[in-house]
Amino acid sequence: MVRRVASQVHQQVSRLMRANYIQKEPAWFNAVLDNPPLNLPPKSPPPRTAYDVKPPKSKLKAHSTRPLPIYYLEDDIRRQFFKDHPFEAFRPTTLVESDKIENAHPVTGDKWTRLRQRGRNPTSDDAVKFCLNLYQHHGLSLSDAYTTSVAQYRALRSEHHISTTFAVQEAQFLGSTFGPSEIETSLNLQKKALQTWSRKEELDEGAIAARKRWKAIVEKSHGRGQWSKGEEYVRLWQEGVRPNYMPALTEPVKVDSAAIPSR
Repeated sequence: MVRRVASQVHQQVSRLMRANYIQKEPAWFNAVLDNPPLNLPPKSPPPRTAYDVKPPKSKLKAHSTRPLPIYYLEDDIRRQFFKDHPFEAFRPTTLVESDKIENAHPVTGDKWTRLRQRGRNPTSDDAVKFCLNLYQHHGLSLSDAYTTSVAQYRALRSEHHISTTFAVQEAQFLGSTFGPSEIETSLNLQKKALQTWSRKEELDEGAIAARKRWKAIVEKSHGRGQWSKGEEYVRLWQEGVRPNYMPALTEPVKVDSAAIPSR
């Protein structure tokens, strides 16, 4: 029998039975006719109906492959917060992550009515979360929630600054000594770097002199005011003095007798 697609086997058997090539009907024949398989292979296009042939009334807009923008309300609050408090971005924070996700704070939702409930030394992220919490759970508008959150944040930061200042003064009065702060350390390093600039010119001149190892190093003021417009040369010529420009080659070599070893 000619090789056929699996979904067309019952059709080929039906043709062979009509031609009396197969005398006995297979046991599966009627079951396949009651539940026929797909008439086409999976990759072949399905048959088009009259509805598919009709032109569509409106063109469907092609879907864009670009991802949709991700938007969070916290980003707008945080952007406005750092615009009003730019120096908060310089406050040191740790970026080290622990081996497990930190549990959510128990004070949240309707229970969170004051920023102080999260601690007396809040961070900028605490102020942003508190503003969003007031907007979502306490029925305040976004502007009122932001104003309330910023006011409480400033009050807590001012309280923390004053208490820290007095604690340092008390410790110094009792005899404690503190090392240089990070700002003082960075300023000292900057001063050392600036001091190296004063020696840069001297080091450059020394490097140039080292590269001129086999060349004459003449000062810039050498020979200035010594040219007599040829008068000195004419005077020596009239006196019969022969000019000698290379005395090291014309004069005899002086030998030091003390340097000669005795035999």
